[in-house]
Amino acid sequence: MAQTHCKLAPRALAGILLICAAGSAFGRHLDVDKNSAAPKLKSGSVLILDQDNASILYSRNADVAAPIASITKLMTALVVLDAKQPLDEPIQITADDQALPKASASRLTVGTTLTRGDLMHLALMASENRAAHALGGNYPGGMTAMVAAMNAKAAALGMTHSHFVDPTGLSSLNVASPEDLSKLVIAASKNPTIREYSTDPSYTVRVHRHLVEFHNTDNLVKNPDWNIIVQKTGFINEAGKCLVMAAVIDSRAVIIVLLDSIGRYTRVADAKRIKTWMESVSAHSLRVSMR
Repeated sequence: MAQTHCKLAPRALAGILLICAAGSAFGRHLDVDKNSAAPKLKSGSVLILDQDNASILYSRNADVAAPIASITKLMTALVVLDAKQPLDEPIQITADDQALPKASASRLTVGTTLTRGDLMHLALMASENRAAHALGGNYPGGMTAMVAAMNAKAAALGMTHSHFVDPTGLSSLNVASPEDLSKLVIAASKNPTIREYSTDPSYTVRVHRHLVEFHNTDNLVKNPDWNIIVQKTGFINEAGKCLVMAAVIDSRAVIIVLLDSIGRYTRVADAKRIKTWMESVSAHSLRVSMR
């Protein structure tokens, strides 16, 4: 089985330290100088949190719960890692993992045996639904206990507008607000396994007799202009295209949540618009106001 390992460049390591040290307070909003217009974002719900200042740079429907699709897999990974289940334990893909709430393409055929770490890697990086389902089915106590642990973790993180019913995100009943998801992303960014797996550009595993290469669903991880600490994409019809990330932009740790983007490229285009906007507005041109 071929495996890849992520080596962190000094720039990425500095970003991790920024993300992990920053708080997640809400309540202060940053207004840019009137000559620096806010970005014209097309996603339905948006939250941009500047952790360096514990401030919200931009928000739209940030406190409204909505379907989150495969962003769910960040919670799936957190819960499995919290349970300290061995990542080198082999797990077999079963017919139950094939019988998902929605039709979902997968190259993990029934009978494929991978380690728990491999399954988590594919779930976070390639948004592999059978891999995520297998993680839930092999959680202590099974799927019912897994979902209960996901909701308990959400409560512990202060995600007051969230609810989970499955570990894949294929169910539209998995919901959260952008504010809640910022807390989830911050928690995920503190875990080195999630950081590595979610930002790996590609990963190869053995499926029966063949080596199969999987690729990251977020092409931004391959862009040298980005310093992404954690990321996750998602899509079901009810949620639209979704993207969350912890990144460092212009030497500032930032959390970006984009939900309900319409069109194949909108969420990535919005992320790029946010980056361009932040880089064009110096820290000195931001003034704090209470709202």
